[in-house]
Amino acid sequence: MFEFGRDLRKLFAQARESDDLGWIELIGADLVRGEARQQSIDAGRVSCTHPFEAGLRACALWREHARRTGFGDSLDRARKAASEAVRTAAGADQAARAAIETAHVLMLEFDLNGGVAALTRAVAGIDALGRVNRPETARAAAVIHARLKARQARLSSDNAALLDATALLDAALHDLGPRAGAAADEARLDRAALALEAGVARCDARLLDQAGRDLRDLVEQAAPEYRPLTRARALALCGVGMKLLAAMAGDAAVMRQGQAMFEAAADQFTVDHSPLDWVAIQIVRADDRASLVALAQAQVLTEGGGLILGALAREARFALETAAAASAADLKTLSALRARLCRRLGDRSGRQTPLDWAADQIAIARVNIALGRLTGLEAVGLDMTLVEAAATARELGVTALAARAEGLIAGRAVRV
Repeated sequence: MFEFGRDLRKLFAQARESDDLGWIELIGADLVRGEARQQSIDAGRVSCTHPFEAGLRACALWREHARRTGFGDSLDRARKAASEAVRTAAGADQAARAAIETAHVLMLEFDLNGGVAALTRAVAGIDALGRVNRPETARAAAVIHARLKARQARLSSDNAALLDATALLDAALHDLGPRAGAAADEARLDRAALALEAGVARCDARLLDQAGRDLRDLVEQAAPEYRPLTRARALALCGVGMKLLAAMAGDAAVMRQGQAMFEAAADQFTVDHSPLDWVAIQIVRADDRASLVALAQAQVLTEGGGLILGALAREARFALETAAAASAADLKTLSALRARLCRRLGDRSGRQTPLDWAADQIAIARVNIALGRLTGLEAVGLDMTLVEAAATARELGVTALAARAEGLIAGRAVRV
């Protein structure tokens, strides 16, 4: 007789021992933290037979928890685990694997909080590896190198760099072959995002087709009952692409299809399963006043962590509130919004990061522009403030926020 509970536990135990951590998509963020804690304890036991392997696994689990929640203590634990792996590595291959894990932590730090220094250190660490003899480790090094270069290329806004980075991802994925797994999925998502960005910038149908193929394959292969987060990220990126193309073509029907993609992505998991994935979807899907409740929740989930998504969520919320008040010619609400923002900017507690400052400057600029249009009294020095906000965002590697500031300077609201 099939003993459902016992067999499921057995399968789950086998998954825990697998090199591919794709199984953790099935558990919520709190359970991921529990797994990471237990793995850290196991790695530190005197009786642990493979402490280096156990330490790397603990680092990967802490990274995943930090990626889903943005918790700084989880990122710190991942850093410590990676540092310990570097210290205890025995032999060239283990040293290379520890360097690769360190690069993953630094890349996550950049993805969560910005700051190109982390990205630069990660690239330098991988470049310093030189020749890696073990094929599996060499493939892992090629994947993380390509993903890092993709991020640098997106920061540069150089079409040639975007194409070079796409070629590196192509080569890394080719070397992985037909292997399925989380590492390949992440690389495909990066390649799709890069191809989409370069394809839109260059109006290159070939690159747009490449992005479409990658995303279609990911959606088809990532079954919702096994890989809900990968599927959701692919669907959300499909929605972003469709919105960009719809905006270029002025096609309302395609814009609605893009929104439907966001709705499908949001249906793949609950907010507590992966808070930051949920926040990211709320930001890209927000386009009307009905989104304000979701953005307010997104702001609460990301407040105080110095997160890129937190700054984007707050700026998106103020953008919708400003647009609603401006369309109603509600000077009282606009003035109240400006007062709230001024209080934040005047906060001397030290809690506001440079990224928070840039987001708030963009938000208050929106309010001032709206007030100026309604009253005929334009704010003085507005463009200079926006230039500084855009420069700060770019220095931190947050191009989406910089684009919003630059769009306001150009006299049009940019939503990413």
